[in-house]
Order: sequence, then structure tokens, then C-alpha cells
Amino acid sequence: MTDTGADTGADAGRIVVGVSGSLGSLAALHHAVAEARRTDVEVLAVLCWTPPGEELGYRRVVGPPVIDAGRDAAVSRLRKALDEAFAGCYAGARLRCQAVRGETGHALVRCADRPGDVLVLGAGRERSRLSRLIRPSITAYCVRHATCPVLTVPRPPLQRDLEALERGHGFRELVAGN
Repeated sequence: MTDTGADTGADAGRIVVGVSGSLGSLAALHHAVAEARRTDVEVLAVLCWTPPGEELGYRRVVGPPVIDAGRDAAVSRLRKALDEAFAGCYAGARLRCQAVRGETGHALVRCADRPGDVLVLGAGRERSRLSRLIRPSITAYCVRHATCPVLTVPRPPLQRDLEALERGHGFRELVAGN
């Protein structure tokens, strides 16, 4: 994607925010933009993607047309997330967007590499112990490996309510308005 704001220079700090389109990442994006308005810094919205079958599968089978399609799909997802976050209106801050190829945690840490950068992430959904073993937390990875401060934005109340409904809990409380 292209820049939507002026470049602030290599030494200026930025707010780097991970965007996936989830409610948590949209909450993080809103927080990042609000902080950027307050401090007059640039926001770099990053959506990370990998080719079908992850990087290992790419080395074996996938050719350039599939890579191009994956990148185009990632750019489309990022645009859609920004449209959903700001309803197609100007965000009110200098906003640059980038679809980055690579594993999410590693790619976000790589993007937030300037002095003064802050990495903003949305808290993910609650996961089972097995799920955490299979796919470790991106937030935990970033906290351990980032060279800049990492800010985690709590899950929005709507996301908590939806997760409770998916688990089959909380339907009565949600309907009753408690």
C-alpha cells in the first residue's frame, strides 16, 4: 500500500499497530490513532501475512502468482479493516499502511525498530491451553523480543460478549441486559 501521510524522517518515533481486522486489532488501531493525534506522530498500520502453507510450504510448491495473490489479499484485508475502523473517513492522524510478509510476531517486531517507536497490539481472544501450545501468543512474543515499549489494548466489551455467546455462556445475561 502507499503512504497516506508525510514521512516524518528516519529518527522520529512512530506508533506501530498490528492490524488483522479482529475487534481487538481495531480497538488497538483506534487507540494508536488517538495517541498519534495527541502526540503528533505517525501511525504505521501493519497487517502481516504468509503464503498459503506458511513459509515452509512456499519453498516447496508455491510460485510467484500465488505470492502475488496472497499479497493482494492481504492489502485488501488491510484496506477493509481501515474502512471498518474509520467508516471510510479520514482518521485524523498521519497514517501509513503496510502489508508485510512474515510471521506476525517477528514481522511486527521488525517493523517497530526505530528509536522512539511504540508497538500497539490488541489483546487476543481467550484461548485454551492446547491452543496456546499449538500457536503461541503474538503479544507474548512481541513483549519478549521488541526493542521498544509494547502497549496491549484490552479486548473491547463487545468482543467479550461475542466470545461468551460462542462458548454458550452469557446468553441469558446478554439478553437480560445484565
